[in-house]
Amino acid sequence: MGSTSDKASGLGNQTAGKIKQGVGKATGNDRLEAEGWAQEAKGKVQKAVGETKSAVKEAADAAASVVKKKL
Repeated sequence: MGSTSDKASGLGNQTAGKIKQGVGKATGNDRLEAEGWAQEAKGKVQKAVGETKSAVKEAADAAASVVKKKL
């Protein structure tokens, strides 16, 4: 996945996880609430991966630009 799709998937999982947590809590469904916590955590990790990919790409682009200027 690219950085944008990782960030979007992460945000989607975070949102879905929060919804599951709320529904689980409101209905007394501990399993659904736990699934929500897990899905939200997965989303946070996915989003962080996407942000890291973006940062690495930006750094690589900046380094390439410096090298081209020196040549």
